[in-house]
Amino acid sequence: MGVFVFLPLVLPLSAWPIARLAEQRLHPRTATRLLTGVAAVMAVCSSVCLGLVMVVGTAQLPGNPLPDGWSDPEVRAAVPYDEVVGKAAIPALCAVVVACGRTLWRHGRVRRRAHRALAGMPGTRVAVLPDDVPYAYALPGRRRDRIVVTTGLLDRLEPAERRALFAHERAHLTARHHRFLLAVRLAARANPFLRPLCTAVAYTAERWADEEAAEAVGSRRTVACAIGKAALVSRGTPVATLAGFAAPGPAPGPVPRRVAALLGPAPAVRSWPPVFTSVGLAAWGAAAGTAASAMSSANSAVTMVLILRAATPF
Repeated sequence: MGVFVFLPLVLPLSAWPIARLAEQRLHPRTATRLLTGVAAVMAVCSSVCLGLVMVVGTAQLPGNPLPDGWSDPEVRAAVPYDEVVGKAAIPALCAVVVACGRTLWRHGRVRRRAHRALAGMPGTRVAVLPDDVPYAYALPGRRRDRIVVTTGLLDRLEPAERRALFAHERAHLTARHHRFLLAVRLAARANPFLRPLCTAVAYTAERWADEEAAEAVGSRRTVACAIGKAALVSRGTPVATLAGFAAPGPAPGPVPRRVAALLGPAPAVRSWPPVFTSVGLAAWGAAAGTAASAMSSANSAVTMVLILRAATPF
């Protein structure tokens, strides 16, 4: 197993170039799916390898419930520097579990609170709250997805801009953007090196919804105006508390970049970027890093299982 067990912990660095270039050079839909897939696979692989290293460290602790054979020299030799790294992996993996658990708990809590706030309202797809504070967000549900918007925001938008707003929120719900966002947030909690991908997906998911809204209303300029106006009037609103499971409203993210993108031509839809371009090379680098991470974790897991089976008395 050797040093290969540590590779998945640092291979997420290979995805940093594509995290930056995907925001600018890829269609938002392609970028969101690509970055989420890379982040999810790398997070799982790094967690598996961290768990394998933790086994070696735990087996050395006095009074542990593991079989005595798991602390044999043959097992400890499978992981270099087992005295330090093996024991350090124990609090590291516990921190990962706690961080991911806390993210899931907050996700569920905010979602439940949002649904309870709408309990007494008509069961329509659009819930208009009589509130002067301007904000809007997409609220996914098991039975019914809903768009929540306040009168404070609707009063500040023109009719065409309102249509753009609703088209943007419907795009979030139709494409299930909250799942992409939750997946990359969990991945970033599992491995801090994946945080750039989390930030990139938060932006590309908004851009994806922007492009869907522009296609739905037939005017990129109208969507750009709606985004800019909503960003100005929604500054400082409590809608950011819902960012744990869905991108709230059209305002989040680098708004000037989103507006500039909408004022330009529509991005080309490609399943994979051309190879001999900067974004193509970055994409292939991320793909190679993901494949290497998967193979390293699989090889380490199989090797560790075989060693532990041989060291366990029957």
